[in-house]
Amino acid sequence: MNLFKRVCRHLFISPLALKKRFPKSVMRRIEQAIADSEQTHLGEIRFAVELNLPLLDILGRKSGQQRAVEVFSQLRVWDTEQNNGVLIYLLLADHDFEILADRGIHQQIGTHGWTRISHEMEVLFRQGKFEAGVLYGIAQISNLLAQQYPPGTHNDNELPNAPVIL
Repeated sequence: MNLFKRVCRHLFISPLALKKRFPKSVMRRIEQAIADSEQTHLGEIRFAVELNLPLLDILGRKSGQQRAVEVFSQLRVWDTEQNNGVLIYLLLADHDFEILADRGIHQQIGTHGWTRISHEMEVLFRQGKFEAGVLYGIAQISNLLAQQYPPGTHNDNELPNAPVIL
């Protein structure tokens, strides 16, 4: 990827791009989808969206995946009793997103399972259907979590359901 083009994309992306794709009403529906999904399993799902990266990160060639790992840690997605947290991270300026899963669920699902979900989400994102893409990802991740971590008598909500704008 051309560094100059990437710098321009990050510096000149309008904050309206975030509000257009993820207005408050969409963020509320995503939060509700996460809350509803977590009634069907013991896993935890987080959603985070970021408009752009700081200039030093761009010049340092930080990738979306590297940033997603940082966000995974910052949001403490790894901090669940059964190591079954999953993060959906979008970096709008790069047109990039990542699904990161904690070791407990990743061992069960493997890279192939996440790749299949990512592919369908990417199709929706490319069509400009950001809400539909995120909701699809939440539903599919929830199905996988329900298979591996069915609900129990104690369904603690270990992580907040609210989406995060970084």
